[in-house]
Amino acid sequence: MDFSSFITSLATSFIIFVILMMLFAWLCTKPGNAVIYYPNRILKGMDPWEGSRSKTRNPFAWIREAFSSTEQDVVKMSGVDSAVYFVFLSTVFGIFLISGMVLLPLLLALHATEKIPRVVDSTGKNAFDDLDKLSMAHLKERGHRLFASAATCYWVSIVTYYLLWKAYKHVSDLRAEALMSAGIRAEQFAVLVRDIPSSSEGYSTKQQVDSFFRQIYPETYYKSIVVTENKAVCKIYEELEDCKKKVARAEIIYGNSKEVNPEGVRPTHRTGLLGLIGKKVDSIEYYNKKITELTPKLEAAQKVTLKDKQQRSALVFFTNRVTAAAAAQSAHARMIDTWTVIDAPEPRQLLWTNLHKTFYEREVRQYVVYFIVFMTICFYMIPIGLISAFTTLPNLRKLLPFLKPILDITSVRTVLGAYLPQIALIVFLALLPKFLLFLSKAEGIPSQSHAERAASGKYFYFIVLNVFIGVTIGGTLFDSFKDIQKNPDSITQKLAASLPGNATFFLTFVALKFFVGYGLELSRIVPLIIFHLKRKFLCKTEGDVKEAWLPSDLGYATRIPNDMLILTITLCYSVIAPLILPFGAVYFGLGWLVFRNQVLKVYVPKYESYGKMWPHMHVRILAALLLFQATMLGYFGVKQFLYTPIIFPLPIMTIIFSFVCSKKFYRFFQSTALEVASQELKETPNMEIVYNSFIPPCMNADKVPEEQLNV
Repeated sequence: MDFSSFITSLATSFIIFVILMMLFAWLCTKPGNAVIYYPNRILKGMDPWEGSRSKTRNPFAWIREAFSSTEQDVVKMSGVDSAVYFVFLSTVFGIFLISGMVLLPLLLALHATEKIPRVVDSTGKNAFDDLDKLSMAHLKERGHRLFASAATCYWVSIVTYYLLWKAYKHVSDLRAEALMSAGIRAEQFAVLVRDIPSSSEGYSTKQQVDSFFRQIYPETYYKSIVVTENKAVCKIYEELEDCKKKVARAEIIYGNSKEVNPEGVRPTHRTGLLGLIGKKVDSIEYYNKKITELTPKLEAAQKVTLKDKQQRSALVFFTNRVTAAAAAQSAHARMIDTWTVIDAPEPRQLLWTNLHKTFYEREVRQYVVYFIVFMTICFYMIPIGLISAFTTLPNLRKLLPFLKPILDITSVRTVLGAYLPQIALIVFLALLPKFLLFLSKAEGIPSQSHAERAASGKYFYFIVLNVFIGVTIGGTLFDSFKDIQKNPDSITQKLAASLPGNATFFLTFVALKFFVGYGLELSRIVPLIIFHLKRKFLCKTEGDVKEAWLPSDLGYATRIPNDMLILTITLCYSVIAPLILPFGAVYFGLGWLVFRNQVLKVYVPKYESYGKMWPHMHVRILAALLLFQATMLGYFGVKQFLYTPIIFPLPIMTIIFSFVCSKKFYRFFQSTALEVASQELKETPNMEIVYNSFIPPCMNADKVPEEQLNV
């Protein structure tokens, strides 16, 4: 990438962001678009523009609102998990800002003023000489100026330790405040029991659970729900609900037709594949008949499921939350593979199909999934490396000679050089997250939030190994393959020398992510277009319309690993090419601003884990810091810096810091502290409501007699 391509990339990305921001400022004032730009407020029964200045044409009104909001506003609108995400963004922004205040003036001056007769072009085909002169590539080998770079490694590390410690304590306080709330939360009165042993006295699973826990907790035990195999009953339930939606839709179509013809035209459809083939029937009569048939069938299936399909797992309820918290932290049997008790997740995030999986099945599944993930990382390393190598313009000219006439056009060459590698990488990475979430659920994890944390961890290691390391290695090996063949020992020097050059690729990658990515996030152009198309051509009922605009949540399983990638890139290049620090700071600072608006107005959380994502974030920030320290050790070695051993204490300090944080803070995120659970409630909980909230929709208590639930 030459200098013109670099400037083109930055300028066009910024222009796109400004255009998208102006579109947002205009579109969000239109009443018909309120469900796209203010769905969180609408679902809470609020006026979309309540206390807002967004109904003006001022494109910066949303910025004032974001800055004026408090952490409690975020918790109120989107929960503790969203507030914890902002702690993450602000902490990383602080790391880059405070580090940059020292690194930028000191290192840029030292790099630029180094007097050296000939600078080796360490950038190869990926960067330009002007940036090379502002990086460590411009420093002499064994030079005294390398001491400044070594000192800044300590500065970055100490700043990170300090801000992470403060953040961990703050998140711990946030979690405690939420769990000490006087409000009643159903999951605080329940525990999940797995690995229930077979009864030697012929008791049913429910009788066995009731007897076991009533004996241990005679005063506070309430009752239990035994997990059942619900596949068959859920299928009937979903079919019944689908018929109800379709009959409501058909009746509205019929009612609308009466406005043109007083007698109306009764809607019809074909019963075959996709409604295109088969017998033609009256839709209203057909679906009403199906509902009449399915209702008793569902009730019969519910009774059979409760009686004959009980699994070796249950949800156990207590009349106070202190007992529930204590039970979740206690060993209830001598053997680890029986009577496993953990905190109950929220009812809405239970993964029912995983609850009955046994201890050994979960262990085996976990190792199998880890192996598949390892193989996936190895497999993806090849195409990621090839993308890195092939998408440079010189390599495209070699590999695809028929493109030479197009690539010789200056404007085309500039645009492709600015965007092609980054766009190719982003598109390729978009294919993976759902697969990793599927694998995480296959481990036997009991809750959606836990599955997303597990998927996020897998995705983090994948993108670090395949993007950060893969891009560096792939591009270098491809460009220097012949040299490495002649001198295999030169591979280490080639890889290390390529680091400053790859900084240019990552600079434009980060800029593209925050300018174009945040511009699309804020403007919500794609959801807006999809909503209006659905409303015009597909939506017939209010339910259809609501389903068309109903927003998702923040999507932690993919968002956090992508943020972690930018964090890793910026940290690892912070000393080698300090010019990347402002880009990293803008990414997280602008992200804080954009997502503040989105969390307060747009996204609706699908679950609440009370900040359990934070230890996951904390460990991976430290993993990125450890990778930065290892990278600097390697690069100082290539620079033949005689005092490289002074960097050795840093990785040891990071490991010790991680150990201390884990010992001090992690236990509270693993289970609820009894001092927190013992806080008084504002009212006595209605245990029947708590109990019923955990019954899955397909086994709804309204459909099943009480005596059947207590089999």
